[in-house]
Amino acid sequence: MIKVDARGVSCPQPVLMTKKALEENKDGIVVLVDNTTACNNVQRFMKNAGYNVSVKEDEEEFIIEAKK
Repeated sequence: MIKVDARGVSCPQPVLMTKKALEENKDGIVVLVDNTTACNNVQRFMKNAGYNVSVKEDEEEFIIEAKK
């Protein structure tokens, strides 16, 4: 599974990185972000794209996993 490291990147870049990764791997990806806004935006994008999304918070980062 592809892992996208979008920590330290401001919106809308994490969403654009997620979109590109999903185009390359349609089965699913994992995205790492370090702020709530990016987490919410990436999660919303993934759900709108038809993925099942789970979010885990690990100290100061969010691990967002999308699966078909």
